[in-house]
Amino acid sequence: MAPNDSAETNGEATGTVVGRRKAARYIVPFAVAGVAAATIGLVPALADSGDPELPDITAQELIEKIAASDQEQLSGTVKVSTDLGIPSLGGLAGSFAPDGASGSGESSASPDAKLMELASGTHTLRVAADGPDKQRLSILGEGSEYSLVHNGDDIWGYDSESNEVYHAESDGNGRPGGKAEEHKAPEGVPATPKELAEEALAAADDTTSVTVGGTAQVAGRDAYKLVIKPKQSGSTIGSVTVAVDASTGVPLKFTLAPSSGGKAAVDAGFTKVDFGKPDASSFSFTPPKGAKVTEADELKAEAEKKGSADKARKDLGALEDFKGLNVIGEGWNAVAEIEAPGGAGLPAQGSGGVPAEAQQFLDALGDKVTGDFGSGTVFKTRLVNALLTDDGKVYVGAVTKDALVKAADTAK
Repeated sequence: MAPNDSAETNGEATGTVVGRRKAARYIVPFAVAGVAAATIGLVPALADSGDPELPDITAQELIEKIAASDQEQLSGTVKVSTDLGIPSLGGLAGSFAPDGASGSGESSASPDAKLMELASGTHTLRVAADGPDKQRLSILGEGSEYSLVHNGDDIWGYDSESNEVYHAESDGNGRPGGKAEEHKAPEGVPATPKELAEEALAAADDTTSVTVGGTAQVAGRDAYKLVIKPKQSGSTIGSVTVAVDASTGVPLKFTLAPSSGGKAAVDAGFTKVDFGKPDASSFSFTPPKGAKVTEADELKAEAEKKGSADKARKDLGALEDFKGLNVIGEGWNAVAEIEAPGGAGLPAQGSGGVPAEAQQFLDALGDKVTGDFGSGTVFKTRLVNALLTDDGKVYVGAVTKDALVKAADTAK
């Protein structure tokens, strides 16, 4: 392995490279978790075949390489393994829906449902991209395949198992349906994996160690390993490692290791990659004969009839007007304190407020806790934990259960 010196960088130096927007430093753990989630969809398992000899590089120089990367054409195969420590979500969506509604009027080819499958287990994907207007992502199953294709003004989803097709018109940014302004991310919120990575790095301060951890081979390509770690104790995130292509600066692999040890919470990387222009046929799609085609506008109209769309808009409006967020602590140990809607805690078991199946799901995640703040329930995953107090406060962060209780005690 090349003698790559680990070079630590601080928040000020990093920020000059990546550029700070409106994101506060306390979001570092959440931004890192966001990188993982976004990367799952686009560039996810490391194919190690020896550590290549590469010129020395500092962390600052490697961050600059990522920021300067402008690769818009690629194709390849990716493998995603996700273990967030949560029960399977299969069949539970309807339990949380009003009146137990599930799947009514929806299409099995809708991307919302299919991409949620990537939140757990191991999956193999094929990806292709040719600029901002042409992308394709296919999730390969046993004897079946789900494909999501963006080509110009059209977005197609196809589920071969059910022979169903979903169609939407792009807003010009690769997102389905409606006017473009209805789908824009709020100002300062990263919308792509690269932006998320830049945001996380820009938010890095003296609570964060950013170093070069040597080299690796990913999908047959030489790469440097950028390692991001919290200096503080109490975070659920042990480290984040990004394998960066030595030639192009494109992130090839993302590994998020929890502080509790064990297997990676997210292990996502290319097993094969080509930076040449993909064949145009990769982005063409015609609904197969006999396939059921559902238009996004039809689903939207049906949802509005049921009132769910109006409710979603009202809920979104309430979030946009929300002013009560309080942040306790800093860096990786930051905890957000939020007033729960209506100021109430969880409905009591058997009260009829939560369906039985959903209650079992909540019980599987939750631990009862007490402290100076009173009492409540901690809902835990391997990364992000949340404390819902009995008096309707919510404390959430990428921190341990004890750190959540301490934050709640501090705020009391």
